[in-house]
Amino acid sequence: MLFRTAALAVGSALFLTGCQGGAAPGGLPSETGTTTASPTAGVSLPPVAATPGNPGDPSSSAVYKPADAKGKAQNVPVPVMPELAKENSKAGLEAFIRYWYAQLSYVDETGDMSAWQPLISEDRRLCLRLQESGEDGYVDGRWLVGGKISVPVVEVLWGADSLQTAKVQVVQDQIDYYNADGSVGRSSSAASNDAFAFFAKYTGNSWIVVDLGVIA
Repeated sequence: MLFRTAALAVGSALFLTGCQGGAAPGGLPSETGTTTASPTAGVSLPPVAATPGNPGDPSSSAVYKPADAKGKAQNVPVPVMPELAKENSKAGLEAFIRYWYAQLSYVDETGDMSAWQPLISEDRRLCLRLQESGEDGYVDGRWLVGGKISVPVVEVLWGADSLQTAKVQVVQDQIDYYNADGSVGRSSSAASNDAFAFFAKYTGNSWIVVDLGVIA
């Protein structure tokens, strides 16, 4: 799920395509070649935790079952925002970015955007096609298989301005699409490994995403 605007520069010689075309995590077909972010030094963080006691938590009686060709995912662990992700700091922004992508991966598995939507800017609705794609994937009983997102590298380019920027490596598994009757919805989206520019502001004691784009 990613999109295109005019080219922007981040730091030195970092260019991206923003929220009005292109491709991004969530199953929309890519219009650009795959780009891989080089590993960079950063704060090492543990995986985002599942909600304690949630039916999707492996420690509870309900067992997580990924989606397959026979049906939707069941008891999917709900990502929990770590306390660090609430801080206005370089480490806090990295933790927030990892949580944001964990929520986006959860959207792909469940179609539930209730926790993800408040994390994006309301004045732009940050790439409406992200939202539209998530809604379309589960309308009328449809579902997706695969598409899990992982974030191996986050490099926060911390600065003095209120708008903070990061370079993020995003890896997403192949996505298969199914209709309510179990028939194939459309051609699969290939696995991807892309570099993104991520823009966020800290406001009202929390981070909010204001733009996103593929690094070209």
